[in-house]
Amino acid sequence: KNDGGHCGLETFNAADFFFYPSPELCLNTIVTSFCRFLIDSRWFKQWKKYVGFDSWDMYNVGEHSLYPGPVDNSGLFSDHETQILKEHLIDELDYVLVPTEAWNKFVSWYGCLEGQRPIVRKVVEHGMFVKHCKVEVYLLELNLCENDNMDNVVTRHFSKADTIDTIEKEMRSLFEIPTGKETRLWNKYMSNTYEQLNKPDSTVQDAGLFQGQVLVIECKNEDGTWPRQASHPNSSYNYRESPSQPGLCGLSNLGNTCFMNSALQCLSNACPLTEYFLDDQYEAEINRENPLGMRGEIAEAYADLVKQMWLSRSSYVAPRTFKTQVGRFAPQFSGYQQQDSQELLAFLMDGLHEDLNRVKKKPYLALQDAGGRPDEIVAKEAWTNHRLRNDSIIVDIFHGLFKSTLVCPECAKISVTFDPFCYLTLPLPMKKDRTMEVFLVRIDPQSRPTQYRVVVPKLGSVTDLCSALSRLSGILAENMVVADVYNHRFHKIYRRDDGLNQIMEKDDIFVYEVAEEDRERMNLPVYFRERHSKHTGGSTGTMLFGQPLLITVPRQNLAADMLYEKVLERIGWVRCLSVGSGSPLSEGASCSSSNGSEEEAMDHQVSPEPENGQSGEEEEASDLENGPKTKQCSSTPPKLFSFSMVNSYGTANISPLPCDGNFLKLNTHSTVAIDWDSDTKKLCYDDQEAEAYEKHESMLQAQKKKATVALRECMELFTTMETLGEHDPWYCPTCKKHQQATKKFDLWSLPRILVVHLKRFSYNRCWRDKLDTVVDFPVRDLNMSEFVCDPKAGPYVYDLIAVSNHYGGMGGGHCDNWCFLRLVQIRLFKKSHFGLLVETSSSESHPSSTLVHHDHSFIMSLQYLLPADTAYGKNKADGKWHYFDDSSVSAASEDQIVTKYKVPLNQIKLIKVYLPCALNTTGVVDLTVKCLLTGSNQQCNFFLKKVLGEQ
Repeated sequence: KNDGGHCGLETFNAADFFFYPSPELCLNTIVTSFCRFLIDSRWFKQWKKYVGFDSWDMYNVGEHSLYPGPVDNSGLFSDHETQILKEHLIDELDYVLVPTEAWNKFVSWYGCLEGQRPIVRKVVEHGMFVKHCKVEVYLLELNLCENDNMDNVVTRHFSKADTIDTIEKEMRSLFEIPTGKETRLWNKYMSNTYEQLNKPDSTVQDAGLFQGQVLVIECKNEDGTWPRQASHPNSSYNYRESPSQPGLCGLSNLGNTCFMNSALQCLSNACPLTEYFLDDQYEAEINRENPLGMRGEIAEAYADLVKQMWLSRSSYVAPRTFKTQVGRFAPQFSGYQQQDSQELLAFLMDGLHEDLNRVKKKPYLALQDAGGRPDEIVAKEAWTNHRLRNDSIIVDIFHGLFKSTLVCPECAKISVTFDPFCYLTLPLPMKKDRTMEVFLVRIDPQSRPTQYRVVVPKLGSVTDLCSALSRLSGILAENMVVADVYNHRFHKIYRRDDGLNQIMEKDDIFVYEVAEEDRERMNLPVYFRERHSKHTGGSTGTMLFGQPLLITVPRQNLAADMLYEKVLERIGWVRCLSVGSGSPLSEGASCSSSNGSEEEAMDHQVSPEPENGQSGEEEEASDLENGPKTKQCSSTPPKLFSFSMVNSYGTANISPLPCDGNFLKLNTHSTVAIDWDSDTKKLCYDDQEAEAYEKHESMLQAQKKKATVALRECMELFTTMETLGEHDPWYCPTCKKHQQATKKFDLWSLPRILVVHLKRFSYNRCWRDKLDTVVDFPVRDLNMSEFVCDPKAGPYVYDLIAVSNHYGGMGGGHCDNWCFLRLVQIRLFKKSHFGLLVETSSSESHPSSTLVHHDHSFIMSLQYLLPADTAYGKNKADGKWHYFDDSSVSAASEDQIVTKYKVPLNQIKLIKVYLPCALNTTGVVDLTVKCLLTGSNQQCNFFLKKVLGEQ
């Protein structure tokens, strides 16, 4: 509605309109010609709060009845001028996708922030047999060049639905190649590795092009020859011949496929499985009729790749055919986004199992409860039933048996079941505290904001944050207001009882010192805006800047001139010019020069004091009837800025504040903007000083070392009895109702190769976190026997055989760059014969980490600065450790795997550093610093600071 009330949702069914799948996204009626629009989640959540869309959602950000203003996608851009999207944006967390109809409604109701273009993306199809539609949020950036001038690289963006022919036409036009000239296109992987793109009708996705891929266009010579020799058409893998030991073969990164390469290298070093494929035993066991399988195609693709890695003399291969096959049956892996290595490994092992299942027709077997029978009998029955339906090389090597015990708290009914598992998911001890960095803004206008680092309970409230900050700053906790500042405005002002789990790590949290609110005083949000000289007022003529303020003002008897003086006093520390009779300000800075629609039905009118006999309510009704008074200012000295009542986003004006001496009527939802002319702002506002801040000593103190836990502690936590949650009860067959029963997991039997998954991610609907706890483990002789409850079980002792490394957080990681100050959690297994471990982080909604073992194995976690998704593997031929980094393979030692903060020796360079030092007679301190050979200056500085801190 134009009056600022709730929008008329009667025009459509809101729930169906936004959240239920449209026909074009249904699998049975796939239409890829439709588009979706991106909207910043913060704006969208504020809109939902405003219209009461999710009244049940207690975690939704924003305040009720606060007008959202124009659609604002500023938070999605890494560069506001080019409006390029930030990397690693996550659906529903950073943005929402709406159909065209919804976008048009939003724009018609609220408009779009000035200068912002709609972010529209195509819906593209993934997979061949299993169809899956996705919105292509990120366009693919390709580097284009000519064969005879590869130094001249031009960047262009393409959709995955574009064809190779489209790209070739673009390149012909870009490099001005004559129409009659014959050309062909090449994929350039490395300095001397090329693949011809000879299918013009195939799409960018089908061709496997990835972000940053270099494409070379080649023109035919006048004599009919080609400058570049064509590759062999039947080659499934591109590879380089060189003397290489079997198994020491790298895997080319096809574009964010380091997660896949890491998992494949680990699985390749699982000796029994690799020998099974190398000896062609799989051929007799392929099950092409299994409805749960993939017609044997995954098994054949994996076998082909294993043979390339172990039987050829290649130093590396490009696993393109294998990836294509995986993408056909698992569309989530069909693109070239960073994925979860553990999820790929789980899919691959399940796919190999079903493709190689020796059971052609699975019998129906009814589940039976233990019924008080001995565990040995029930366990044997469960394992026998499992093998009647599942019998493959994967079951032979990787499957074990859980024992699960449930006890009803009311009737003491005990339910015991035995379930097979393919990998063991171990929890890590949850951190009880979290560290937060906040900015404290004091009342004293001469004090700069100060950045503090405080330790608060992870599941605490805003009150805990204020108390912790109070102990460091000396300011009373009750005089603090905590706010999330986002794009120069208050995204949310938190209540004292709000949980700290609502505050994300990336949020900019400001704590304001204010006078405690009472009946006489209130805290007023104040925004800074700059008027554009080329526009004429209104929300489209201003732009927010600087950090907002919270100013304590009287609830009554506050006139515009008084407010002006209070604001002027508070911003004294950024004012670079005093205002007086000799001030060279122009007359354009009047005190009431804003106009705009009254978009919020809030009482912001200006009124005189009520006369005797007339109530405030009557006066207010009169104000509403007659409208705000617009008496012009009398001749007064020019002012630095003018005032306007605005919406909570500062993007829409509600009413100007005339300086006629009347008192302002404010309420708890009032927000004021101070508008500056561009010339006045340049003259009187010091941007550099406004952005300056001090650092408290808490920011300079070295943070505590990460806690280290032993693997056995994770196992003990896994086998600890727990009570089911209120929303996850168990149905008791005796009580005939759901109960919060106690539950306990035990291990009954372990496989030859144990896959261990360290559960490093903690997340719920409003909080997601990666646990960076260091898990300590032995490399040899991990004895798991004490955790196996079968009294007749033999010893389970494991040795480590493989490790998968990953750096990054919830949004994924990269393997071709070094990540500064990001943690890589390394998991190792141990094997009686061999063990394997994989750990990753996911860019999807359920990130996880995983380990894989052979025979008997164990896990360990360290902190490293390493490339993402690399792997360590113990070669079955020579028994030595090697480091796999995509196409690169190098020797490694046990010390490199288990020593904290250590990187592969071939990646370390010794650098001598000379520092001026007044305390040294020579004038310098001579230090030798270990740096990453491929690292940046930042990484060098990190190691230098570490050494200086230690010495």
